[in-house]
Amino acid sequence: MIQKLEILNRILDSGVVAVIRAESAEVAEKTAMAAVSGGISAIEVTYTSPGATDLIKSLKDNENLKDLIIGAGSVLDSETARIAILAGAEYIVSPSFDKQTAKLCNRYQIPYMPGCMTVTEMKTALEYGSDIVKLFPGNHFSPGMIKAFKGPLPQVSIMPTGGVNLQNVSEWISNGAVAIGVGSDLSKPALVGDYEEITRLASEYCKLVRDARKQI
Repeated sequence: MIQKLEILNRILDSGVVAVIRAESAEVAEKTAMAAVSGGISAIEVTYTSPGATDLIKSLKDNENLKDLIIGAGSVLDSETARIAILAGAEYIVSPSFDKQTAKLCNRYQIPYMPGCMTVTEMKTALEYGSDIVKLFPGNHFSPGMIKAFKGPLPQVSIMPTGGVNLQNVSEWISNGAVAIGVGSDLSKPALVGDYEEITRLASEYCKLVRDARKQI
């Protein structure tokens, strides 16, 4: 239980989860390294990327990334979740809620963050032990919806993913998001090999989250 709490606290302290999707493991690893250089300490390696399991292992074994929190994303079932955990994933993220994945993560004390769009889905996720609920896809909602969800479920911790960008990140945090997940808006420069831009963007995201939290 202590391990699970430590992972959750580190994710919440960071406030930014970089969602890594790439056409090759090499690009994914370079993107992850660039995001870390910009101050992001939580990386979500999606299972829509080639060689995701090997990439998780590689990042986990990198001596220069000992402080990195590595998660697995786009996990659709408990079998994939177990493979990711054995590879070193410290948390599991899904696009939707899956009971068997929730049970498996609870069994091994691994944080599980399922994607939810309704109060019913969020309530079910809470009942199955999810400490953070991923509001997904976030671009279907305005930041103000977090307060609407927290009306009937004030205890829910929400992390929007999808549609989060530099223009709205402060608004998401000020409306109650405990963290944000950033994907294509952060990793897009990798398409042209501009990893320095990813580092710059990562630094800006981290600063915006810090500044927004100070205003709450």
